[in-house]
Formats: sequence, C-alpha cells, structure tokens
Amino acid sequence: MYFWLSRLRNSLAAKVLLLIAVVLILCLGLHSWGTMHFLKKHTASKLSLEADRLSKTILLSARYAMMANSRNEIDQIVSDIAKHPDITSVRIYDKQGVIRFSNRADEVGTQVSMDTPACSACHVVEPPRTALTLKQRTRTFTVDGVEQLGTITPIMNEPSCSSAPCHAHNSGHTVLGELELILQTDKAFVGLDEIQNKLLSLTGLIYILSVSLLVFGLRRYITAPIRRIIKSTKRISKGEPSRLEAMPRTDELGQLVESVLAMEKSVAGKQAELDKKRREYQELFEQVPCSITVQDADMRIIKYNKEFAERFNPKPGAFCYEAYKGRTEKCVNCPLDKTFQSGRPHCSEESRINPDGTKVHWLVHVAPVFDENGKVVAAMEMALDISARKRVEERLLTSEAKYHAIFNHIPNAVFVLDVEDNTIIDCNDMAERSYGYDAGEMHNTSFIQLFPKEEQDKARSYIKAFTALNRVRQKRKDGSTLYVDFRLSPAIYNERNVLLVTATDVTDRLETEQKLIQAGKMATLGEMATGVAHELNQPLTVIKAASGFIMRKVKRSEPIDPDILKTMAEEIDSHVDRASQIIDHMRAFGRQSDHALERVNVNDVIQRSVDMFISQLTLRGISVEMNLKENLPAMLGVANRLEQVFINLLLNARDSIEEAAADGSTEEKVITLRTYSTPRAVVAVVDDTGTGVPAGLIDKIFEPFFTTKKVGKGTGLGLSITYGLIKDFGGTIRVKNKKEGNGAQFTLTFPRSSSRR
Repeated sequence: MYFWLSRLRNSLAAKVLLLIAVVLILCLGLHSWGTMHFLKKHTASKLSLEADRLSKTILLSARYAMMANSRNEIDQIVSDIAKHPDITSVRIYDKQGVIRFSNRADEVGTQVSMDTPACSACHVVEPPRTALTLKQRTRTFTVDGVEQLGTITPIMNEPSCSSAPCHAHNSGHTVLGELELILQTDKAFVGLDEIQNKLLSLTGLIYILSVSLLVFGLRRYITAPIRRIIKSTKRISKGEPSRLEAMPRTDELGQLVESVLAMEKSVAGKQAELDKKRREYQELFEQVPCSITVQDADMRIIKYNKEFAERFNPKPGAFCYEAYKGRTEKCVNCPLDKTFQSGRPHCSEESRINPDGTKVHWLVHVAPVFDENGKVVAAMEMALDISARKRVEERLLTSEAKYHAIFNHIPNAVFVLDVEDNTIIDCNDMAERSYGYDAGEMHNTSFIQLFPKEEQDKARSYIKAFTALNRVRQKRKDGSTLYVDFRLSPAIYNERNVLLVTATDVTDRLETEQKLIQAGKMATLGEMATGVAHELNQPLTVIKAASGFIMRKVKRSEPIDPDILKTMAEEIDSHVDRASQIIDHMRAFGRQSDHALERVNVNDVIQRSVDMFISQLTLRGISVEMNLKENLPAMLGVANRLEQVFINLLLNARDSIEEAAADGSTEEKVITLRTYSTPRAVVAVVDDTGTGVPAGLIDKIFEPFFTTKKVGKGTGLGLSITYGLIKDFGGTIRVKNKKEGNGAQFTLTFPRSSSRR
C-alpha cells in the first residue's frame, strides 16, 4: 500500500490528473450551481409576473361589481378564485387598511396595521406611494414550511368611481385600495428540484467521462511517451542508443524528443572525444620522453610508463630506490619521502654510476596524489634524463671562455644595451679602446652620453626606431669626435631583453670620401663654368647698359626722368640679386657639407639642381621636362649632397644625349625628371634620350673609375660617388635602357622619413 501511495505521490501523471480533477469539480460545480441559481431566479420572476397578471385579471373581473357596489358578486368572485389549489388567499383592502373582501370570512372587516407587509410597501413613507414597481409589490415568505408568494395590486381611482352617483369617491384620492394575492410556490419549484437532480447527475457523468478521457489521454500522450523518454535517457547514460527516432515530434514532447536526440548526439560526440582524449593521454603517458612512476606510501612502484620500463627494467612491486639506484634502503635526501610528509611537490637532482662505468644524471620532480579527504595516498614521480645536458654544460663552460675571448677581440666595438634605458650592460675591449675608456669604466653607464648633448634626444628615438644608423657622430672620453656606423638588433642576454649594437669607426673613411666628393663637386663646378658665365653675363649686361645710360646723362648735364631712373635702379637691384643668388648657390654647393641627416624634400633639391644647370643645357639645345608630384613626403638625407647626386645624373644625361646626337642616332634632346611616392618610399626617375648603357655594362657603371666615355672626358667617379651618397641615405639606385627608344632611365628610391627603419 505504501509503495503505491509513494508511486502516486511521485507520479507526474497523478499530480496532473489530480489537478485537472479538482479543476473539473470546481468548474462543473460552479456551472451547476449557477445554472440552478439563475433557473430559480428566472422561475421566481416568471411566477411574479403570473401573480401580477392574475391579480389584474381578478380586478378586471370584479370591476363591474365594484362599480355597481355588488358586494355579493365580489365575494363570489373572490371565493371562486381562492378555490384554485395554488392560491392561498385573496384579500381586498380599502385605503384605511380594512379587509373588505377575503376568501376567509373571519378576516372581513378586520383592520390591519400599516406596517404589515401588505401596507408597508406604500406606507413606509409619507405621503404614501401611489405607484410601485413589480419588485416592490411582490414578496416571498414561508408559512409552516411552505414557500409562498404574495403580490399586491393597487386599485386606482377612476373618473367613473369619483363621478358615479352610487358611492362616489373623492376625486383627490389616487388609490382607493389594494388587492393582495398569495400563492403557493412549492409546486412551481417541484420541477426545479427534478431538474437540479438531473443536472447533478449529468455533471457527475460528465466529470467521470472527462476524468476517464483524461486518464486515457495522459497515459497515451504523456505518461507513456515520458516513460519511453526516461528509459531512453537511461540507455543514453549507459552509452546505448536511445531508440527515439520513431516517436512523433510535432508537439512539446516531440520537442523534448528532439532535445533528447540532440543530447544523445552531443553526449555521443563528447564520449567519443573523451575516449579519444583518454587514449591520447594514455599514449602521452606511455610515450612521454621521460620516466614517470606512481608510488604508494610504502615507496612501492604501482604504475609506470614505457620509458621507465625500458630504462630501469623494474621488478613487479619493487621499491623506487631499488629500481632507480639499485639500493637496499631509501635515499638519505629522498624527495618522495618529503612529499609524503609535507603534502607538497619536491624536486631534486639525482645521479648514479652505470655498470659500464658511465655516470647518468636525471632531474626528479615529485607531486602528491590526494584522495577525496585531502590525504596523500600516492605520489607521481617524473625523472628527466639530463646526462646530455650535463655534458653540454661542461662543454659550454669551455665554449663560453672561448667565445668570451672572441667577443673581446672583435675588431669592431660591440655594446650590450638595456632596451629600456640604454644602459651599457656589457661591451668588448675594442669599444673601450675606441672611445678611450679604461677597462670596466663604461659598464652601467648610459650609452646616450656618448652622443653630443644637442643630439642625445634624437639618438634615443633613433635607437628605438632604426636597425641601422650610418655616419653617427659621437664623442670619445677626451671630447674628440668620431663617426661610426651602427647595426642594432634585439637579443636575449642572461634571460634579459637587450639590444646588441655593433659600432664601426668610419671617421677616416668619411674624411677620404669627403675629399673625393669635394673633388667631384669641384669638377662639376668646372664643367658648369660656361653656363655660370652665361648666367652672370646677363645681369652684368643689364647693369652695364643702365650705368652707361646714367653716365651719358651726367656728362651731358641732362636731367633724368624720375620714372626712368626708378626703373633702371629696380633693374640693377634685381639683376644684382640674381647674380648674388647664382654665386651663393655655387658657394653652398661647393662647400663641405655636414654628415647629420635631416628632412629633405626631393622636389626642392631637383629644382635647385636644374636651376643651376639649365643655362648650360639650354645652350646645348637640351630641354628639361619636370613632372614632380605635389606634397611629396620628405626623406632623411643631406640636401647639399643630394643635389650633387642629381647634378651628376644631369651631366651624364647631357653627355649621353650629345654623343647620341653626334652619332645621328637621335634628334630629340630631352631630359625628363619625375617624382612620386609609395606608402614607404620616395621615388625619383631621371630619363634621357641618349645612347643608353651598352649591353653587359649595366652592372659595372657604379664601380669607381669605370667609365664608358672617351679617354680624357670622364673620371669614372661621378656615378660611383652618386651610388655611395644614395646608399648613405638608405636608398637604392637602379638603371635600365628604355624599351620605347634610345636612352637610359635611372630610378632612385629613398625611405620616407616617417617609415624609415
């Protein structure tokens, strides 16, 4: 019995059925009660209407007798009507409350009180009411257990009553009396009781049928599918197929089936993944390239991997010290014993002598294994063979001494800098000698202090941004200046991020190059002498003409018109400025330039180069076309030296065009210069319509003292100097012969100042 009660209490179907049964009882009971209540109310209302209709019928029947004052006839009418089995009494009252007519003779002439139910309906207020609604004229009451309905109907005063000669009433009276009719209602409600019993029976039948259908529906559409789903979930938990594919999937249970099938698929996937992971971990445990063992509290080996089995070949149930070292008792400083005592991991380095006399070393790491109560029940020991590392360490000590000697004997200065504050962590002997410091004196000092004070902030940013720096000016300990080329690269030094800086002293080379470049400038200025003379001759001619005019006027004592004098003075002034600009430009071009790089606009340099050389080219019939991009990004260089690059290219283009014209291979004499930019570079292109570069010599034209010109016409240094200057600015130069005609094309590429690294 208790089992079934417990099962019902834990059954979802039983709970749903009980809930529905209670709801059905409440709903059907409320429906039955409401139906009977409204039916009784309707019956009572209908009975009131019938009583009122009967009362009015009685009054109409007795109207003629009342008009004729025939009392006997009225008594007869009242008596006859009262004989009806449903009528209890019929009374006619006058306006003073005296019963004038009644089916009960003992009541005739009786005076009733005004607070009786028959009178109080009108006399409850003063003056009495003259008009009542049906509800106010009707009342129900019980006499000897029998329900009765009483209704009163007022007898209204009519003109025939107030004007008749027989018993004329006062015309000022509205109500002359009233008729009271009392009916028995128990017979009227007998049918209602029968209807109520049938309604209750029908309600019970509907309840039983509904519950039966619900039980059937619950078992078929809820209980049975849920039990099937429960069995399927149990099969899924065991790793078996759910077998739910055939179940319908249209309702909520179908959605549950879909969810269970999705869960089954997910669980199957997870289980397959778990099995795969288990196999992988087992394979990892077996294939890991180190020895792994699990020991119990007695230090007996209870599990081990393949590596341990192959290395130590343990006996079943052997102690760890027997398997590892062949000992008969545990080690003095045993990490396994420490782990069991403290419950924490421990590490140690162990070694032993093999039977063949070789010594092996291994690194031991022991980790505790806890049970559910937090007690150490076992320990996992991992032994990593470090014999090879030990041998490498010994060789490393020897190698370190060797490479330290090499580091100190490198012919260039080498610095090891901290990447954050540029502190010198280490440097070789050459660095100390190059900068004039004693041994160890540069350690832990700032590398930035080796730069001039005015360039130290710039040096910090350059060191972070660039991987190479050329011709950098620095100071020795005695204050003298040296120029170096830097190569910078990040590295790891003693587990610390550092910056390796290799410094090559190029002071002597720069001095030699400077002399060579200066010689090239002087040669260029010599070649431009004719053009410069022409440029200076024009302003001198204007000045000569103006001064001659003024002298003639002075000799003749003739006045000079102020406007003419002003115009001549302005012309003289402008041409003097023109000559000064030419001389200043040549002086600036001819002087030695600084080595410091600055932001340079290539378009401006090209414009100045063409301005200096345009007269000479014009005299030779050579035109210059320029297609310079506006807002060209800047590059890092030296404007003076970059100008020499373009002048050298213009001279080469001039000579090539003249040679082609002499051979008759071209009639077009044009030099084209154009510039453009890419996201990381500034590009300048110089085209000519000359002879081009002979086949097979393109790779040699930048070599020093190599020239394709006739003997005595070229030194072979122009393009070599150009190549060196462009390389100093971090750029490149390429040359090729044009496909569409005669001539060569030189392409110069420089890093943009914002992207140079």
